Amino acid sequence: MQVFGSSGTRGVANEELTPAFVLRVAKAAGTAWGVDRVAVARDTRHTGRMLADAAASGLASTGTDIDRLGIVPTPGAQAYAERESVPVMVITASHNPPQYNGVKLVGSDGVELAVSDLESIEETLLAETFAVAPWDETGQVREIDGVARQYVTDLLAAVDRKPIADADLTVALDPGHGAGALTSPQFFRELGCRVVTVNGQPDGHFPGRHPEPVPNNLGDLGRLVRATDADVGIAHDGDADRAIFFDENGAYVEGDATLAALAAAELESGDTTVSAVNVSQRLVDVVNEVDADLELTPIGSTNIITRIEELQTKSKRVPIAGEGNGGIFFPGYRLARDGAFTAARFLRLVAERPVSEIVAPYDGYANVRRNVEYESTAERDAMLDAAANHAQAADAELNTRDGYRLDYGDAWVLARPSGTEPLVRIYAEARDEDRAIDLAEDMYETLVDAKADA
Repeated sequence: MQVFGSSGTRGVANEELTPAFVLRVAKAAGTAWGVDRVAVARDTRHTGRMLADAAASGLASTGTDIDRLGIVPTPGAQAYAERESVPVMVITASHNPPQYNGVKLVGSDGVELAVSDLESIEETLLAETFAVAPWDETGQVREIDGVARQYVTDLLAAVDRKPIADADLTVALDPGHGAGALTSPQFFRELGCRVVTVNGQPDGHFPGRHPEPVPNNLGDLGRLVRATDADVGIAHDGDADRAIFFDENGAYVEGDATLAALAAAELESGDTTVSAVNVSQRLVDVVNEVDADLELTPIGSTNIITRIEELQTKSKRVPIAGEGNGGIFFPGYRLARDGAFTAARFLRLVAERPVSEIVAPYDGYANVRRNVEYESTAERDAMLDAAANHAQAADAELNTRDGYRLDYGDAWVLARPSGTEPLVRIYAEARDEDRAIDLAEDMYETLVDAKADA
């Protein structure tokens, strides 16, 4: 049984992800960590407090004291971990639908746990070899105030603020009712921007839009950009570790184009960047142009972090890394995806020229994404077997690092199981939109047929 996926463990709250399960995860983490103190943070989800209570109880039973941070963006919780040298359990399902929740584990260095560390905690969980403290040595809880404010202060100290302030930018912001609603409006105002918001009230039911910042969920933001004549639109996911952008015309900007533009501004000859197996040709082109190196990993922040750390031990310079979903790392700042910091780095570019001009060199690609839901492991396995057969029959270069990626030279398509939801995801990219649609549709039909026969 694998408990931790590509970014923690997630499930439908009170069905798959129950308080009893979270309590066991906390007991395993408290046992494996063996430290005196652990922090617990959460995003705005309706079930967040319930599950944070369960996490605190599990930790306390192992004799661990608990710092309750309340609602704070995941990167804010990571900043607290680094500052206080304590691990953190973050109760969040990030971009997943409102009914989901999850657990993300962060080490005392502020970095999500590496795969090997997660495996150690998973072994403790499955074996149920939990530490049990005597009644008079169980952990105590203290409420920590001001964590969100300190996070904003840290961000401000890390950003080149003057060029942004001098540009007198108007930012249209959609924090999507998530944890970023408590920090990003203030952060951008203190950077010197005029800020207008939509879906800016913290609300765990996510009434205005679902937490994932994808085009179908962001129509309000595009309209807000146009109505207010904003210079840029910025959207977060539920825990604000991602940032997605709209240009000054209210048009959605592909996350892959944003990553390529930021990489072009950061990378130098001899540098290395890290991305996942669904990497866009946009980033490949940038890497080739500046004579840098590109390392690919399975999809998910944990895998990217692990590879960055391995490269750093070899004295490789990795100034930027990430995925085209808006989750970008600037390891020189902190080895964490941070939506607000990513947005600030992008605003530094916007201070010099319009968003449409920044991303124009990376507009020549079409991206198509499809999902196929499954209800059983038999359906999932049948679809993956079909994807493997489809790949073997294709006249394309096959990459099986994470799922099945077929590179045709002028285009590519990838099918892989989600690490956080019962889905097989399909990604396709080509310079011609019809070509991308055809590749995705062929794979989609193959998987749907296999699912029906399972």
